[in-house]
Formats: sequence, C-alpha cells, structure tokens
Amino acid sequence: MNLPPVQAVIFDMDGLTLDTEPIYRASWLQAARELGYDLRDDFYSGLVGLSTEDCQALLLEELGRDFPLAEFRKRWEKIWHEHAKQHGVGVKPGAPELLDMLAARQIPRALATSSARRETRLGLGPLAERFQAIVTGEDVRRAKPAPDIFLLAAQRLGVAPAQCVVLEDSEPGAHAAHAANMAVIVVPDLRQPSPETAAIALAVCESLHQVRALLEAGGASGARDLKRETGSGGARKKLHFAPKPV
Repeated sequence: MNLPPVQAVIFDMDGLTLDTEPIYRASWLQAARELGYDLRDDFYSGLVGLSTEDCQALLLEELGRDFPLAEFRKRWEKIWHEHAKQHGVGVKPGAPELLDMLAARQIPRALATSSARRETRLGLGPLAERFQAIVTGEDVRRAKPAPDIFLLAAQRLGVAPAQCVVLEDSEPGAHAAHAANMAVIVVPDLRQPSPETAAIALAVCESLHQVRALLEAGGASGARDLKRETGSGGARKKLHFAPKPV
C-alpha cells in the first residue's frame, strides 16, 4: 500500500527552514541572566517546538511565580530583533534547493510556525514569497502538538491533510503533524527525536538536502530511517508527487 499522491509540503520555520534556534537560545539565556536567573541547557532544549505562551508557562514552573515574565519577554524580544536586524537570519542548508525542486514540480508549499507574525516576517524576509500560505502561532487557538496549525495550512492551500507531507525538526511539531493525519519527515536541529517520535515519522533525515533526495527518489531511499511501513508485507510506503490541479 502506498501513500496518497503528495500534493503539498508544509515546512516548519524555526530550526527547519531558518537557523533561528541558536538566536532564540542566546536571547532567552541573556535576558534571564540580566534579570539574575540562570536557564539550564536541558530545560531550554525541552522548549523547542512549543509556542511562546507554553514556553513562558514552563518558565514560571521552572523559575517560580515571582519570575518577571513581562520584563523577560520584553528583553529577549529586543535582543532577538536587534540580532536579526544586524546580522540577518540564516537559512538552513538545502532549503532553497528543496523549495526550487518543489516549485519546479508545481507542488504547493506552506509554512506553519509557532512563532508570532512579527518574528516570522523578520526571519523569513524575501523567502516568504516562496510559500503559497504562511500560518503563525497567532492564527490558531491551540499550539503544537495540537494539529490545528497544520490543518489550517492545508486548508489555505486547498489540499486534503492526508495528501500533505510536513517537514519538522521538533517533537511537538512531529506529533502535531501526525495528529493532523499527515506524513512527517523529521530533520533534527538541537536534539535528536525520541524513539516514540521517530516511530511516527515517515523518515528521519540529517538535512534538507537529504529530504530533497528522498522526495525526488519517491521515498525509496536517502533517509537514515524509514519508519512508516505496511503491516503485513513490510513494503515501504512510497511518496508520489501529484501537482495540484490549477
């Protein structure tokens, strides 16, 4: 049994399309230090892929209810924006080539990010024009790992969820895609996926270059670990591109 024809690809932004996670990490750690607090690396790693609101709720649990959350957010956003304006935001290796390949095959592309619109616009810059739909954390009520953001992206593209492939780096994002009934390819950034997350992924790839090779090959090769297999025969499910009718 094969996967349905792939009519759309949905990209995560932070850590998948853009190399923003190190900027967020540095901004959060610096803002916390300025306020007299230290954030543990392992604690911060557990925040990857969550919405800002969920992250801040966990911060209060970690640092106490007296933690000056409003001042912290003001400081880390200022640090983040100053860095982005002065140095720009790096694009992850392989992202432009993958977008070129999908455009050449007339496969619609969407971007679905837990980030706010302001950070999304600043981070993407001209790259925003490469996507037919962009959904931010401000567009949905429930953040990842709820499926809402991916379902809205598919709706805006006019493509059924089962015919979308999601590219994600985080565990909450991968589980959100799975909950949306979408195939998900995981490209780890700051941390490797857990066995539970790897088990729900179509593939775990080392880079977007590898994702492009996997998709060009129809899902037959190029990934470290193909996980979605049929139950009886054990044959790997393959991806087949089908350009969305105009």
